[in-house]
Amino acid sequence: MNSAECHRCHSTFSVLGSRFPGLSFLIVIALAIGCRTTRHDTAQLPTEHSVRAEQLQVISDMKLKLDHPLIQDLIQLRKDVAHELQLPLEGRDVVVYVFGDKAKYQQYLDKTYPGLPPRRAYFVGTPRELAVYTFWGDSIQEDLRHEFTHGLLHAQLKDVPLWLDEGLAEYFELPRSTPNNVNREYARKLGIAIANNWEPDLDRLESLQDVIQMQRADYQESWAWVHFLLHNSDDSREVLLNHLQELRENPHPAPLSVALRDTLPEVNSRYLAHLSTLNTIHPASHQQ
Repeated sequence: MNSAECHRCHSTFSVLGSRFPGLSFLIVIALAIGCRTTRHDTAQLPTEHSVRAEQLQVISDMKLKLDHPLIQDLIQLRKDVAHELQLPLEGRDVVVYVFGDKAKYQQYLDKTYPGLPPRRAYFVGTPRELAVYTFWGDSIQEDLRHEFTHGLLHAQLKDVPLWLDEGLAEYFELPRSTPNNVNREYARKLGIAIANNWEPDLDRLESLQDVIQMQRADYQESWAWVHFLLHNSDDSREVLLNHLQELRENPHPAPLSVALRDTLPEVNSRYLAHLSTLNTIHPASHQQ
């Protein structure tokens, strides 16, 4: 169905997924409400076990108690996101569906959201539900931290620019024990890029509206902008926090880059200087 069909009764929702390592996927899908709708076959969803903690509900094929490390990690992640980004600990629930194996997970996605490329996890945000889908596997904690972050952001904000949505999810997907919140792989690759005269371009990132436009390097740069904003200075942090507060009320505020240039002269130079320090940080310097 193209966007012209049944245009009077359509709504949009976002599908964000992971994970080829370091990469996520976003599709905006038009649903024809009352004309044609995507079928949700609940019989295929995990239903056997459920546990709830504030905004988080986990529905799974296997029994996961509230004190399970995976559940406790997501509970703490919610608090960390709220604290770091100064967002309230409230909002819509985020429902996490954990399939017992990859085959069941893929069968559900193929039937409910046909055409999606294979990913280990997806976040699907609709007016009806903020949902995360994944299966039990070796990367489940990393995947759920990433996708649950998407859910928490969409529970609070009117909209989230693509680069910022992915940059924040990449930032918070790292375990809490990560020294200085530094993605070592990204820092190393960005260090190589800087040595080869690469220049950052936040305006270009802000212009990206579809994930098919984003390259792997764009995810790295988005993560690095988030790290810079949160860790470089009080002024840089305030720019990000103010922008997020705007997004709570206005889905289309002025680009963050405008306020950043007004607040931080020579921002690109400061960004590059910040990145140059990331590869020199020793794990022992991490502080909780």
